[in-house]
Amino acid sequence: MRAWLMDSYAGIDALKMGEVADPKPGPGEVVLGVRFAALNPADAFLAQALYPAKPPLPHILGRDGVGVVLEAHPSVTNLRAGDAVGILRGDVGVEKWGTLAEQVVVSADRLVPIPRGWSAEEMAGAPLVFLTAWQALTQWTEPPAPPPVRSVLLVTGASGGVGVASVLLGRSMDLVVVALSRSADKAATLKELGADFVFDPGDPHLRQRANAAIAPSKVDLVIDSLGGALFNQLVSMLGYGGRISVVGRSAGVVPDFNTATLLFRRIRIGGIAASDYTPEAAQAVWTEIVGRLAAIKKRPVVDSIFSFDDVKAAFARLHEGPMGKVIVRIQRSEI
Repeated sequence: MRAWLMDSYAGIDALKMGEVADPKPGPGEVVLGVRFAALNPADAFLAQALYPAKPPLPHILGRDGVGVVLEAHPSVTNLRAGDAVGILRGDVGVEKWGTLAEQVVVSADRLVPIPRGWSAEEMAGAPLVFLTAWQALTQWTEPPAPPPVRSVLLVTGASGGVGVASVLLGRSMDLVVVALSRSADKAATLKELGADFVFDPGDPHLRQRANAAIAPSKVDLVIDSLGGALFNQLVSMLGYGGRISVVGRSAGVVPDFNTATLLFRRIRIGGIAASDYTPEAAQAVWTEIVGRLAAIKKRPVVDSIFSFDDVKAAFARLHEGPMGKVIVRIQRSEI
């Protein structure tokens, strides 16, 4: 099969198209013929050795994807050849070879059917970002649960994959959604998706404008995919008992964070790890997510679709800042 091979940690530009042997399924696994794959910022971080996992080389990137079952191990009884399925977050693309290949091996318990009314492209880019956004929204209680109705949610990087998922889920939970985006065109789209307010994160009066818009409320929860210099301002915008779920670092490390700003307000900051979901938990959460999107009559947002040969251009688009997910068409066969 053809695949984009990573044979060094020199970044996306070092990826090479090559031929490798077709995979075979082990116990509990199936082989998918990949139709569409989706890109994530973490793929680029892994390719530069900036990610906690460092798989042996050569490696194949790609965590998200949709495909058709080509072969199932005899131990798998719930799937058969020809079934069209999408991949929930597991070890694909990290510990195991990923979806930037014509075929991929996936544990059967990490596969789900394409929801009714969704395209294969929409499904390809949805699971990882929506599972991540769900965890970021619900991780602050035990057991995990959505924030109280009309809580104020602030989403940075709102036009990215996790950002769009956070806006949509926030709307489904009847939260007041404040989205940050530098683009006027993207701001209009974000409002259509459910954001109540959209502000430019580069606005020197961001804090004052946001506070005035949500008054007398304060920000209850931030989902931050950026990090960088904005982080200190995000902390300052939180109300008493506010929380920040850290889901990324696209803008770099946080400079000179003063922990004294957490005093007296019971501010909590926490990371997320979508890989923590067991197969059973991921399936249950996914069912909840699909139901919520159906209730608000929304579907995942696809920014662009690139050919298999243009993977590097697809990563360039991801770096530019898409409105939704960047998808790669691996094979043209219909699902």
